[in-house]
Amino acid sequence: MFSLALACGGGGGSTTADTGTTTDATSTDATGTTTETGTTSETGTADTSTSTAPTTTSDTTTTGTPPTGTSTDATTTDATTTTSTTTGAVDPPMSLEDVVDGELELIADGHMFTEGPIWSPEGYLLYSDIPANTIFRWAEGEQASPFINPSGNSNGLAFDLEGRLLAAEHGGRRVSRRVIGEQDAETLVGEFEGQSLNSPNDLAVRSDGTIYFTDPPYGIQPNQQELDFQGVFRIDPQGQLSLVADDFDRPNGIALSPDESLLYVADTNAEHVRVFDVQPDGDAVGGQVFVDLQSDQPGNPDGMAVDSFGDLFVSGGGGVRVVTPAGELLGTIAVPEQVTNCKFGDPDGKALFITAQARVYRIRLKVEGA
Repeated sequence: MFSLALACGGGGGSTTADTGTTTDATSTDATGTTTETGTTSETGTADTSTSTAPTTTSDTTTTGTPPTGTSTDATTTDATTTTSTTTGAVDPPMSLEDVVDGELELIADGHMFTEGPIWSPEGYLLYSDIPANTIFRWAEGEQASPFINPSGNSNGLAFDLEGRLLAAEHGGRRVSRRVIGEQDAETLVGEFEGQSLNSPNDLAVRSDGTIYFTDPPYGIQPNQQELDFQGVFRIDPQGQLSLVADDFDRPNGIALSPDESLLYVADTNAEHVRVFDVQPDGDAVGGQVFVDLQSDQPGNPDGMAVDSFGDLFVSGGGGVRVVTPAGELLGTIAVPEQVTNCKFGDPDGKALFITAQARVYRIRLKVEGA
């Protein structure tokens, strides 16, 4: 979440675009200090710099502290290849120890407000820096670098069935689509019943091409809002837009279960995740509360990811909270600053990439993404 004028962090509060910090949700200062207690084995380094791993602990709730100081441009502070052995989970996780298989590592720093991580089948990570109006690219052994600029102040990213990049744009107030490598993007949807969308925030794509997205007002001023609700929408494979729900306070992160029978949507201000039953035609019905995630830790429910067992990884509340398909909280992967989103990646799908305002992290897991 982020507003171009009334910026918001994972806690759903308004902030200013100058600082990217919230006024009603606590977040870690981007100039945090380091007390190193662990390291990550290195098998390679970036071409131009020596990399070091951030502070982590080895217990099942992974913690870490970002390095002292800030940078003025996006840099990769750990471009090493992890050498931890991922055993893989055979049975559904019963605890956080069954999930985590490595330590939290910092892979990019020096941003304004990161969001929308997505792993490309081509072997690299893309993520948005919303106020920087840029989509960045990161790959193993490389520094993070600008990939698309301007990005329409993109937030959530996804790939469609043809490998084209979808973006939920705050600046453009639209869901856009572009062929990778091309500068211009086309508008998939920008209006509902003749009124401009608020500021599309996050996306989930079904295997038949259906796109679900959330539309809170974080990217606009109150006097710019034309719709009188904050909705969840569906774009069917023919490009037709329809409303899934209009009774959210601040709809935000969105994800499908592995079998695509369930659609999860985080309501940030309400501090819970709701669940919808997906019909064969792609319509989603229901919307009851799936899990209450109230917490006194920094950040409310924001971006989400799902593993192959159907466990839900929900950013906010001190890091990334892991919730079983039955709605049981297994624990929190602790992150030293307010988390905005997370997605699975790496060639084997067993890493979780985490955006956290000025920084991007990675942690190896025993489970793989759905």
